[in-house]
Amino acid sequence: MKLAFFDSYRLGLVTDDAVVDISSQVPPYTEATASLAMTWLIENFAKKKSALVEAARQGPRIPLPDVRLRPPIPKPGNIVCMAVNYMENGSLAEPPLINAFHKASSGVIGHGDTMELPDMAASVFEAEAEIALVIGRRADKVAAADWKDYVFGYTGFIDGSARGVKPDRNTFFQMKSRATFAPLGPWIVTADEIENPQNLSIAMRINGALRQDFNTDDMAHDIPKCIEWLSHIHPLEPGDIVATGTNHRGLGAVQHGDRLELTVERVGTLSVLVRDDLQRTWSTETRLERQAKGLPALSPQLSGKYTPS
Repeated sequence: MKLAFFDSYRLGLVTDDAVVDISSQVPPYTEATASLAMTWLIENFAKKKSALVEAARQGPRIPLPDVRLRPPIPKPGNIVCMAVNYMENGSLAEPPLINAFHKASSGVIGHGDTMELPDMAASVFEAEAEIALVIGRRADKVAAADWKDYVFGYTGFIDGSARGVKPDRNTFFQMKSRATFAPLGPWIVTADEIENPQNLSIAMRINGALRQDFNTDDMAHDIPKCIEWLSHIHPLEPGDIVATGTNHRGLGAVQHGDRLELTVERVGTLSVLVRDDLQRTWSTETRLERQAKGLPALSPQLSGKYTPS
């Protein structure tokens, strides 16, 4: 089942290339409390599932191109992002230490929205392709073997990042929690639709050109381990987002006018635009392409404000 918000944050069930309004199946809510409505549905999904299916069967189908999709959880209580969580196609000699960071929920945007590059002295901006977990019930000190009991579903996630922020060793909050740096969507696919999330292809295209192309089987720390480790640090609550990390080899600069298209197998495609009012430019080579030439991995800025002298 695919659950989405659309237009004025109506709750919808996506079927094929259409959406059916199922807002009547949850308690009354406003745009400001849409996240609470989705959390309520997550917590009560087992009881409501048959009614949702019936509502979708009877309701009029609205073609997806005719609606504006919204982020499926506009204000998650927590966005927890796994850091350096891929083996980079076997190029790492050993798994990195498990690590994570929080990202501000105010950065969430949805399908068709715009990621805005801020006026700051970052050396480059990047957008990381990821699959994210949607937590289904309170997860506190969960054993890895029980992970499935706590995942409600899956969605796409783009981790916007401002690299090269100064001062050194004081960067994660500055680079990760900028406004619009957490595109989420296009919808939530419930866990029963994906038997094995540890074998899904993930692709990021920029202006149609393939940049990132990897599989979730390359994770350094798999989903059960992530849930176990995170839930022993703090409880995860229904509606929380856990972004599982990215393979960095295909990353490169994002800049004004770019269209980012993240496709997660069995989930869908999340598309956002990039705007930079300063219209700075960067080299478009990927990290892997630069490293193959013996160059530093990060793309250099070519023009505009903050260009290195």
